[in-house]
Amino acid sequence: MKPLLKLEKFSLGVGDRFAHQAKAQLRACMMAAEQGVEIVPVWNKSNREHTIIGSEPANTRAAAAAAVKTMNWQRSYFVDADHIRLETVDRFLPPSDFFTIDVADSIGKPVKPQMVAAFVERHLELVGRIVIPNVETTLETTREEVERIAGKYLAAVQDAGAIYRHIAKAKSDGKFVIEVSMDETDSPQTPPELLVILAAMADEGIPAQTIAPKFTGRFNKGVDYVGGVAQFEREFNDDLCVIAHAVARYGLPENLKLSVHSGSDKFSIYPAIRRALRRHGAGVHLKTAGTTWLEECIGLAEAGGGGLRLAKEIYAEALAHIDELCAPYATVIDIDRAKLPSAATVAGWTSEQFVSALRHDPKNPAFNPHLRQLIHVGFKVAAKMGARYIAQLVACEESIARNVTINLFERHIRPLFL
Repeated sequence: MKPLLKLEKFSLGVGDRFAHQAKAQLRACMMAAEQGVEIVPVWNKSNREHTIIGSEPANTRAAAAAAVKTMNWQRSYFVDADHIRLETVDRFLPPSDFFTIDVADSIGKPVKPQMVAAFVERHLELVGRIVIPNVETTLETTREEVERIAGKYLAAVQDAGAIYRHIAKAKSDGKFVIEVSMDETDSPQTPPELLVILAAMADEGIPAQTIAPKFTGRFNKGVDYVGGVAQFEREFNDDLCVIAHAVARYGLPENLKLSVHSGSDKFSIYPAIRRALRRHGAGVHLKTAGTTWLEECIGLAEAGGGGLRLAKEIYAEALAHIDELCAPYATVIDIDRAKLPSAATVAGWTSEQFVSALRHDPKNPAFNPHLRQLIHVGFKVAAKMGARYIAQLVACEESIARNVTINLFERHIRPLFL
């Protein structure tokens, strides 16, 4: 199972919701390259984001291509159709060469008992004692447990197979990357569950190069990881080992790697990821999409004048429409409304006060994670501003670009890869 378009060892998912920060994002990857580490940018944007903003997938491709040309980037780059399903993938087919197939909603859907039985018969190696090097505990499974796991995940993998084949038919040259995402679900996958999923993906002929499982803890939008870092590190390590085992056993693409949908800025788990990658010589795909939108707002506020006024207006409107904005993200935000400053208070802030409240610096006593999460989900406010918002992006380009680049390089790339 050899994909025609190969994703490099380290890749960084970057979001550019308003298609103005691709150069600044690419500059961060170029700074990494100057220090000897190749990190490939993957510009990702979901169908929901396109719908809210009123953009098209072709806009994402155009912005990325323009940045690559202007910056003379000579390495690979990709454009990701993020979190697509069969009913949303078609608009992404022409401009995209990376497809994040999201089948979390299909987990637990019933499948015919005979299909489960047939899967177990094909994979009797999954029953009993499974020896996987470097996994902390020996895996012991029963036939009943494998049947339960298969019953839970087969429908999702079959859906992923159907979507993959739909993409492959439309893009017959085969030059695209497939990710299978199962992270937006209730509970983390155990090593036996991940192994069953990977065996089923091999059965479906899905040449996935990245897989996004669910991890322990909360990955809230725009703020740090909430949970036990030691437990996360054990799970991450075990998942790397399971993937290596499945690649050898089932002929999956040799560069198959974990994808971490961070929800932006999970700084406390970066040391654990870094240790695991070095321990196993593994690669990773890290999605940091929303962090750039927040850096746009920081750059606007830092610029002062019209930029600061617009940033304050974005907050005020987000606060006024908090229920509407938070509803789609209810499972991935924890906002204490009592800790949100009033619009009137923020209206009186200086540039420094606004930036201190929004910038993700836990050491700064002025940092407000509740305000940050609200603005993270409040990009719809900027989208409604239309040309007025874009005009300020252009007017404040220097300040915004500097913040976007420094954030990606210093807070994400350096602690993980350098």
